[in-house]
Amino acid sequence: MYIVHKLFAVLAVTGAVLATGAHAQGVIRHKIPGSDFPISLAIEVPPGLTLVNLSGAVPDVVDAKADANSVAAFGDTQAQAISVLKKIEGTLKSLNLGMSDVIKMQVFLVKDPALGKVDLAGFMKGYKQYFGTAQQPNLPTRSAFEIAGLANPGWLLEIEVSAVRPPK
Repeated sequence: MYIVHKLFAVLAVTGAVLATGAHAQGVIRHKIPGSDFPISLAIEVPPGLTLVNLSGAVPDVVDAKADANSVAAFGDTQAQAISVLKKIEGTLKSLNLGMSDVIKMQVFLVKDPALGKVDLAGFMKGYKQYFGTAQQPNLPTRSAFEIAGLANPGWLLEIEVSAVRPPK
């Protein structure tokens, strides 16, 4: 119960911080000093930008023949991360935004039954295909949480993002 309360406290603080907004234009992204880890330490957002919060996204089925409640149906953590980030990219595009507009990411990870632990390395392999690349160098701030489970036992992760829209 303590962890749940702590998670809600973190989410409440995150919400208060996000009230400041952000977009690639005029946004200041602070790097983590002395680190090449692909997230921002902090992001400053100038006034006049619109904050866009996306609901959590979960992976698509990769093997329709597998049990719909199994990891095999959705793939390993890396495959699920790519699936979810591709879905987020599509949602952002439908809103005339892109991955470069993402300022905040929350990742909810479940233990991979095959590994007996959360596969953060697998998640990072998928994440690095979308963030910190030559084509898309903008890095969001990010939190990753290990949770007991998601609505489908085959899902190993769910991702929420916040992005910013410049003034029209």
